[in-house]
Amino acid sequence: MKPFELLAQAQSPDGAALQLKRRDDEFMIFAGGRHLMSSRMHASEESLAAFGCRRAVALPRPTILIGGLGMGYTLRAALDLLPPGATVIVAELIPEIVDWNRGPLAHLAGHPLADPRVRVETADVAALLATSASANPARSRPRAKQVARTAKTGRPAPRPTLDAILLDVDNGPSAFTDSANAALYSASGIAAAHASLAPGGTLALWSAHEDREFEHRLRAANFSVQLERARSHANKGPRHTIYVAQKSKS
Repeated sequence: MKPFELLAQAQSPDGAALQLKRRDDEFMIFAGGRHLMSSRMHASEESLAAFGCRRAVALPRPTILIGGLGMGYTLRAALDLLPPGATVIVAELIPEIVDWNRGPLAHLAGHPLADPRVRVETADVAALLATSASANPARSRPRAKQVARTAKTGRPAPRPTLDAILLDVDNGPSAFTDSANAALYSASGIAAAHASLAPGGTLALWSAHEDREFEHRLRAANFSVQLERARSHANKGPRHTIYVAQKSKS
């Protein structure tokens, strides 16, 4: 079998080595020597967008947050579903992942970062959600433009309330790339996501495995929860779990 070619390397914040490799037309990202994702198995990432955007697609100007860029497949699927007036914020903690998606991986999902509806923030999605939650304590639905700073105060402008949050960070609730990602799936992380969503908004999360304790935490945060199953590659390959958590409309 032809060996993989190492294209690039990076490091996660907690020190795990990330490697981008290619063999023929297949691209793979490894974390700490373990397979994290492949360009041949991305159907469940696309399903994450389909389940997470079901309600947002009916809105004229929805605002979506995607946590975790990966190889761009979830982003591409969301863009294909959402209207021209949508705003899609992509939070990716590792800058090299963004660079790879603008470079050797860009063609895989049809150059989604070039879409004018997309804004990339090289940041921890958990921190962005915490900021959004504190900026929207009343859980209202402002539709202000997303301006980085105000001219008068120089402070970050309040983020708009989100219509959907799609999370594909690490391996799901059982993180192995970066242990710090566990905070995103904790009770406080879920509460921040709930506070950041508009009434009726959707929190959708990809996971390699089902986690009943995590499902209980979602329900304890006042989400209604539905579990969906999706194959990693069309109708074959491992089954992944997608948690679809709905915030009430009132």
